[in-house]
Amino acid sequence: MTDVHATPDIAERSGTFALGGDLPVHRLGFGAMRIVGEGVWGPPRDRDEALAVLRRAVELGVTFIDTADSYGPQISEQLIRDALRPYPDDLVIGTKAGFARTGPGRWHVLGRPEYLKQQVELSLRNLGLERIDLLQLHRIDPGVPLADQLGALVELREEGKIRHIGLSEVTVDELSAARAITPVASVQNQYAPSFRQSEDVLEQCEKDAIAFLPWAPVGRGELAGAESPLAAVAAEHGVTPVQLALAWLLHRSPAMLPIPGTSRVAHLEENTAAAAVRLSEEETERIDLLLGS
Repeated sequence: MTDVHATPDIAERSGTFALGGDLPVHRLGFGAMRIVGEGVWGPPRDRDEALAVLRRAVELGVTFIDTADSYGPQISEQLIRDALRPYPDDLVIGTKAGFARTGPGRWHVLGRPEYLKQQVELSLRNLGLERIDLLQLHRIDPGVPLADQLGALVELREEGKIRHIGLSEVTVDELSAARAITPVASVQNQYAPSFRQSEDVLEQCEKDAIAFLPWAPVGRGELAGAESPLAAVAAEHGVTPVQLALAWLLHRSPAMLPIPGTSRVAHLEENTAAAAVRLSEEETERIDLLLGS
């Protein structure tokens, strides 16, 4: 039985990873997509709760927050600024550019250099920063040369407005092509114990000390609740299925930085307490079998 509680600085127990080789963060972070309205559009239903979630994340030792200009759009970044500025010295905020939004649930890849530069300038303003520690290309735009998309970010880095560049939803070949243009500090792909299509990308990231940020790290709801395939093992461990899934991810690779998101303080505390869960190799193999791996 594991005694798991959301105590101050518990995220520290997830271990540390140096983003870009020079920015140490606790491996269990926070994803700020869900603090905005339905369809990732508009203001949150409960602004006070959204601000409380962000402040509580920092109290729990979270030192990496992932967001994007397209969350809201812009509203997630503004909430982070309003909740946390002046920022703690050890807090790293990563944001993304490369999507245009036209309504709830509507996402359009847009990687024109002038658009990316405009969005980064807006993110600097919305976050209240002079430099963004990690700026990720939200998607590669197939209609624009990759060298032009990354070139815009490289120019911003040279101007001191970006510290590190990352990617999202890429293959191993795309990662290799990008690294021929610029160093890459992170890759953010969909990945969960029940969704491992990016296994080869994860292995490449681990080999090259690139942070791997799994989005939807506990799947799309199938791993939570009483019907979860992880429910029995979680009960034996004295944790929830969500906590078990996050612990599995932390165990899977030292390059893995899960960023579970929520709009509620109670769920945040549950997620972050997963940093204290320890799994044996036998338990890890059992989870693999349960999920068909």
